[in-house]
Amino acid sequence: MFFYASKIFWFFIQPLNLAIFLLLLGLLARLVRFRRASLAAFVSATLVLVLAVWTSAGQLALGVLEDRFARPPAPAEIAGIVVLGGGFEGAINLVRGGYELNSAGDRFVETAVLARRYPRAKVVISGGDGSLLLDGELDATAAMRLLTALGVERDRLVLETRSRNTHENAVFTRELVSPRPGETWLLVTSAFHMPRSIGLFRKTGFAVTPWPVDYRTSGREGLGLFRDNQTDTLVASTLAIREWIGLTAYWLTGQIDSPFPGPH
Repeated sequence: MFFYASKIFWFFIQPLNLAIFLLLLGLLARLVRFRRASLAAFVSATLVLVLAVWTSAGQLALGVLEDRFARPPAPAEIAGIVVLGGGFEGAINLVRGGYELNSAGDRFVETAVLARRYPRAKVVISGGDGSLLLDGELDATAAMRLLTALGVERDRLVLETRSRNTHENAVFTRELVSPRPGETWLLVTSAFHMPRSIGLFRKTGFAVTPWPVDYRTSGREGLGLFRDNQTDTLVASTLAIREWIGLTAYWLTGQIDSPFPGPH
């Protein structure tokens, strides 16, 4: 139920869709001569678009998430690497094959680097079908092709294909690998996604070491207008809003213990 509710809620609340729905609401209010409601809807839509597209507020909110966990010194030895899905163009790969990466593809590039650095470590690819409507190839399937093509032995790869969101990533991965006390496991995911991921893995009792990748901000953006191109600014705003809402929702439902998990 949580999975479906979160997908539906996010469809309406993400900045671009929210602005469109506010504009439609404003037009409807105008047609029925509710002028004040119409004006309020138009002004709200404008504010949403200005903040999300023209200002650096999204980058600042995203930067706070990215700075929460710094990458630690490389351990001498590890038991395994867990990489979370989200780095592949599933719909394209389903039709064309191959392993087309999207903007989160750094997760799998870094995983390949780590797999070569730690040749005895298991590599767990956690990622099922997290889409509500679109058909696509599972990230775990595409990642297996990519990593084996880059020289990672197939018998080192562990595929977790049931998960649809980060909570299920944590639960199903722990069930799959049964980590032993004292083992070191690296968790590879986007830096902005790390606080939520660490909180969820901690809740399952799976102590993982954060290994953030896929940074989207420099940390030097500052607050202002037109600090980046409008497409990247909108993407940053959308990611930041989704992560902060996700953290709040997981905390309120008891799936993480803190509204903003951080280093111990």
